[in-house]
Amino acid sequence: MRLADHVVEKLLALVQARGVQPGQRLPAERLLAAELGVSRTSVREAIQKLTSQGVLATRRGDGTYVQSNMPAEWLQEAMGPLARLIDSDQHYRYDVLETRHALESSTAWLAAQRATPEDKLHIKRCFDVMVQHQQDGHSELAARADAQFHLAIAEASHNLVLVQVMQSLFNVVLSTVAHNRHVMFRLSAPRTVQELTLQHQSLMQAILDGDPQRARECIGEHLEHVRATIQQLDEDQARRERSMRLPPSDLA
Repeated sequence: MRLADHVVEKLLALVQARGVQPGQRLPAERLLAAELGVSRTSVREAIQKLTSQGVLATRRGDGTYVQSNMPAEWLQEAMGPLARLIDSDQHYRYDVLETRHALESSTAWLAAQRATPEDKLHIKRCFDVMVQHQQDGHSELAARADAQFHLAIAEASHNLVLVQVMQSLFNVVLSTVAHNRHVMFRLSAPRTVQELTLQHQSLMQAILDGDPQRARECIGEHLEHVRATIQQLDEDQARRERSMRLPPSDLA
């Protein structure tokens, strides 16, 4: 993939992840360059390309604005009912975990083979931000950084279809990541934080080392750990609720 196309992809992912709507302005070029880990020239070229496609609009002396809905809008619309379904019944988060396992096994595998130095820097930056928020006790920010970390790996796969699907799943993934983290941390915070951090670090290292098999194993182990932990906590909660429905004992 040419560098210009790569930066276009990363800029689209950033705009979509932040939920920037048509009519809203993008951050300044220097801020975008710093966040994406590329030069201002590369950002400017990406903006020009998206402007020519009608996605962005540049207003002289005023900045760059999102002009039209982002690509794969139909996917975003399709995710709406799914998001509402998960909100109404949290057990659907197991379906989300299964879907993530199917998708992220592929993105991790491909990222380990295709990640550029800029991709690796971005993945590491997302990891560092996540760890910092965890250490500061900012659970909501840590959950968003967690989802951004996984999205950064998807972007490093350089498979446009996988990237678009993962971006469209972002809000759904974020809600389930936040819920999973809340449940896991509430009942076993110190140990869980350490385990999840080590799992993310191992996944990142496999990609940095260019080891696709290990990357696939790491994401599988991570998501299975989350699934098993959440399932055990759900079963414990259900058991407690059943015990509370028992009639009072006559034994004194």
